[in-house]
Amino acid sequence: SVALLDGHKLLASFDLSPSERSAKALVPAIHALWREVGWQPADTELIALAIGPGSFTGLRVGVTTAKTLAYALRAAVLGVNTLEVIASQAPDFAGRITVWLDAQRNQLFSATFQAIAAAPLQPIEPAHIVDEGPALAALVPGQFITGPALKKMAAGLPAHVQPVASQHWQPTAAAIGQLALRKFEAGERGDLWRLTPLYLRQSAAEEKWDREGRP
Repeated sequence: SVALLDGHKLLASFDLSPSERSAKALVPAIHALWREVGWQPADTELIALAIGPGSFTGLRVGVTTAKTLAYALRAAVLGVNTLEVIASQAPDFAGRITVWLDAQRNQLFSATFQAIAAAPLQPIEPAHIVDEGPALAALVPGQFITGPALKKMAAGLPAHVQPVASQHWQPTAAAIGQLALRKFEAGERGDLWRLTPLYLRQSAAEEKWDREGRP
């Protein structure tokens, strides 16, 4: 998805069609948003994006697009962790929240945060890859759980954890922008030239390359 915000106020957002390749649909969607709200591209002051973990291709397309726009528009750019974005979308609560994204191979991208009322999320466990069984076993009584992986994992959750409502599982561009702006206002800055996706592991092609001992 893509979104335009004026400060923390959402002006417009657009969900990309899952039937279209993001490399083809992303830039036209951004231009459509600019037209919808009456902005010129140069009115954009901060480019915010989720840097992962997630799909290799999707992350590469998103990061490359964001860097190109930031360079062309002389705008600031700030990447945020996808798992933190999802945690930030949960309704107001205080407590421990774990986020799961499907990493395939019966594994999950996972991170855990502590939510305190009216305060930024505090990381407890950074983004990492974990097998599905150990991830379920590590859940503690009273904690919250969220993320797209719950589409397949919800039925196996123990009774002592609280799943967040399903409408908050998928990261949105609006939440990415709001989280990035809070970090920007707190003094955090991104580096256009060093901005890279957070993959957490090699691609299947890279793993095959290593297994076969290619130079």
